[in-house]
Order: sequence, then C-alpha cells, then structure tokens
Amino acid sequence: MNGQANGQAILENVRRYRGIASLYRQTAAFRPGQSWSLLEQARDWEARALSELEAYFATRMDCAAPLAA
Repeated sequence: MNGQANGQAILENVRRYRGIASLYRQTAAFRPGQSWSLLEQARDWEARALSELEAYFATRMDCAAPLAA
C-alpha cells in the first residue's frame, strides 16, 4: 500500500512539474526578450518531471521483481 501511495505522490509531482514547465513556455511566448531564459527554465522542469517518471517506473519494477521470481 505504501508503494502505491508513493507512486501517486511521484505522479502528482510529474503533473506539477509539467504544469510549471507549461507556464514557462506560455510566458516565453509573451516575453520575447526573455524567451531563451524562460524556455531553459521550462526544459529544467521537464527534466525534473522525467526524473520523477524514471523513479516511478524504477519503483514499479522493484515491486514487480519479487513476483517474477
């Protein structure tokens, strides 16, 4: 059960990080002078989201490994 709660927390972080990245991209569209910086920030948040997804699937694989053995 704890693994499932942890997985939900990870997925919530992914949603949050992608939302933040989206806001940076939207802001970049309206601030051309700052767009490179804002897009870099968006890329950083997307990288965080990817790291969280990797952690989520690593956790899932760890939970599934005893079942396969």
